[in-house]
Amino acid sequence: MKRKKLKTKSTKNSPSTPTDIKEPPKRKLTRRDFLGNSVMYSVGIAAVGGAGLYFANTMVASAREGELSDIGNGVPTVVQIHDPSCPTCNALLCEVRDASGNFDETQLQFRVANLNTDEGYALAKEYGVGKITLLLFDGDGNRRLTLPGMNEAESLTPVFERHVKRYGQKS
Repeated sequence: MKRKKLKTKSTKNSPSTPTDIKEPPKRKLTRRDFLGNSVMYSVGIAAVGGAGLYFANTMVASAREGELSDIGNGVPTVVQIHDPSCPTCNALLCEVRDASGNFDETQLQFRVANLNTDEGYALAKEYGVGKITLLLFDGDGNRRLTLPGMNEAESLTPVFERHVKRYGQKS
């Protein structure tokens, strides 16, 4: 029994290679398109630049906050004993930053003793305190008050005001 060959459709009219496929014509860039794109790019650049500036300022502030050698430099100081992996410590950090933001660095300094550093751990050990604790020092570096536990900015602000009034620089 002989097999019949199936007839296939002619490929004469169909493209034989991908290069035979025609691309749709490119649309010309109009002035309106250009201006619309430039506005979008400008907004994007501004957003990226703003985020970069924010993170740069945050890094500078964090570096300054970690400088424990400033204790006893003539300015009253609040030091938070801090564990970065502790959610309560991070919440307290936000509250203390908020409350200490009412003062400039010549009135009250805020510092963070990170328990993951040798210097921070040594300070906590020296004063026998653990994380989630605030130590308030006078301008000479003498500890005047210890505040253990979580506190909100509303309750910390009057404490800081009294501390500055009592131990601040005499004019």
